[in-house]
Amino acid sequence: MTSTDPNGSHTLRSSSSRPMPVASWNSVSPETPATRRVRLAILDDHEVLLDSLSSWINVNAYDFDLVLTAHTWLQLVHSDNFPTDLVFLDFQLKEPVSIEARVRTCRAAGAKVVVLSSLDTRESRERALDAGASAFLSKALPMREVMDAARQVMGVARDNAPQRDWRPLPVGASNQSRPKLSAGEAEAFRLYVSGFSTNEVAQQMNVQYETAKTYLRRVREKYAKANRPASKKAELIRRAAEDGYLQ
Repeated sequence: MTSTDPNGSHTLRSSSSRPMPVASWNSVSPETPATRRVRLAILDDHEVLLDSLSSWINVNAYDFDLVLTAHTWLQLVHSDNFPTDLVFLDFQLKEPVSIEARVRTCRAAGAKVVVLSSLDTRESRERALDAGASAFLSKALPMREVMDAARQVMGVARDNAPQRDWRPLPVGASNQSRPKLSAGEAEAFRLYVSGFSTNEVAQQMNVQYETAKTYLRRVREKYAKANRPASKKAELIRRAAEDGYLQ
């Protein structure tokens, strides 16, 4: 079983079934040689998010070797690079294969599993962890926290290096203005581009659906006034990446 502390931090499952807080780095003894990179695979059917995850890892997580990215379950398991040491699995994959079947297949092949989800509920956490996942993490977490949790799962020392610029801005982007967002608009923006639906954004922010919808509409309007298209979700995610909202 997994649990959260009073501050809402996620937990990992240890071999003794006792919850181990993600923040408890001193309790983990490195098991992977420092010279050996962890072979990583990512399965997510959201192409823009998959690209963003891959770009961040390639620039900021040199102790991981991202050898496989897949948009579908069959693409993952049929790859010559599968199995890997670790697999990031999207909980809400739009395919008939259950999360239990996906986790168990990866575990049977010898890979450890970290499940990423935009819907952080007790039921979803329990389903993933009971199937054998080593950790269940929200997609709203900054990438540094996601990778530190992955290091804990793999027994790798925590990386304290400063975060590097992980994606070059488009030509002329340095001269583009960054819209000034209110606190509510910025929070709704971060959650939405991290994979939450508008309804889930409202739940996370503890506001009405129409309020969350208004926040996101204002974000799009402000980017439009800055001559930076953001009407489509893919465009909005790119604006988030350019301006540092997608971490």
